[in-house]
Amino acid sequence: MTTSRKVPHSPARTKPRRPRIALALAGGGPLGAIYEIGALCALDEGLQGLDLNGCDHYVGVSAGGFIAAGLANGIRPRQLCEAFIEDRPSADNFDPSWLLKPAWSEFGDRLQRLPRLLAGALWAWGAQGKGFTNAFERMGAALPTGVLDNEGIHLQIERLFSQPGRSNDFRELRARLTLVATQLDTGEAAPFGRPGWDHVPISRAIQASAALPGLFPPVEIGGQHYVDGALKKTLHATVALDEGADLLVCLNPLVPFHTNPSLQDGRRIPSLVEGGLPAVMSQTFRSMIHSRLELGLKHYERAYPDSDIVLFEPDQRDATLFFANTFSYRQRREIAEHAYQQTRRMLLDRQAVLTPQLARHGIALDLRALRDPGRHLLGSHASAARTTLGARLHATLDELQRQLDRPAAPAHGR
Repeated sequence: MTTSRKVPHSPARTKPRRPRIALALAGGGPLGAIYEIGALCALDEGLQGLDLNGCDHYVGVSAGGFIAAGLANGIRPRQLCEAFIEDRPSADNFDPSWLLKPAWSEFGDRLQRLPRLLAGALWAWGAQGKGFTNAFERMGAALPTGVLDNEGIHLQIERLFSQPGRSNDFRELRARLTLVATQLDTGEAAPFGRPGWDHVPISRAIQASAALPGLFPPVEIGGQHYVDGALKKTLHATVALDEGADLLVCLNPLVPFHTNPSLQDGRRIPSLVEGGLPAVMSQTFRSMIHSRLELGLKHYERAYPDSDIVLFEPDQRDATLFFANTFSYRQRREIAEHAYQQTRRMLLDRQAVLTPQLARHGIALDLRALRDPGRHLLGSHASAARTTLGARLHATLDELQRQLDRPAAPAHGR
């Protein structure tokens, strides 16, 4: 997605102003983070003159907030890849399996409410004569607001940004960083990092921005509760455009999937209904997110005609990303490599449009790097693991994943 650039008349200047560049990253859970890391590594290598750690403004929503905050803290895309995908033992390691811990505290809190809620429902039904459904609808307050514990997100990112040369404080960063959540009780956007919102630790803001309702409990900050920023908008790029961004680079990892029955390779299916509830819900969520993104981009074109906007997102026919299991170590690596190569190919395919558009901001495509068939994001598993034991462990996990992915053999003699 691109916009035309209209340059207003201005008096001659002795020294041209440096273009103001902003980066906006949408959410998408672990899958979104993996895609964005792979895509950013491709952009980092394929675009000369674009310093992904030197942007003027970073805007992040949900999982995109973690990536945006890392870049604003000076962490290179390749370093993010090592920390989030390579799974190497280091101080920067961030394992997505930490997101799978049950929210025991939330379960306990809701369980304590159960006797009082049950007594109230029985009283309303038996003593007050209310209908059964009406009396017992209040029992819904006993259900947990999230099934997975997201406190680990705050703790692990706090550790990551507390290392020398980094900061967990918005006010100490060189560039502007805005992480958007949604205030639960009002439905309004909460732009953490903006004046009045910048006292909140970056790690806590990321936790709030990524608190997808139903999956993670709302995050309490200053007596208010916050949930996923994508509930309000997909990108929230207005905050950067309002500050005069000349070039806005956007990454969106979630797109609706277009099935193609003629291309069946084990992951493609004639209809998503064959995939059951998970496939239907994934497609529904992706379609809602993407439709809002399209509306937002059209608004940006009209409201900010002097800004160039470039959007990178997966091909909607890409079955690899739609059917991915992001918690599989093997597939995390495959998805990241896939995103890296797809983005490199996309840059070449869009060369005619991107070249003049990016040139206005001092950025050029590195055609030699983009056409180099030997470039890869990740090496072999053996080189990724630092010890023989690590290599054996990853090989074992990969073989286990392959066995689980195989269809069950039909029973004989029954």
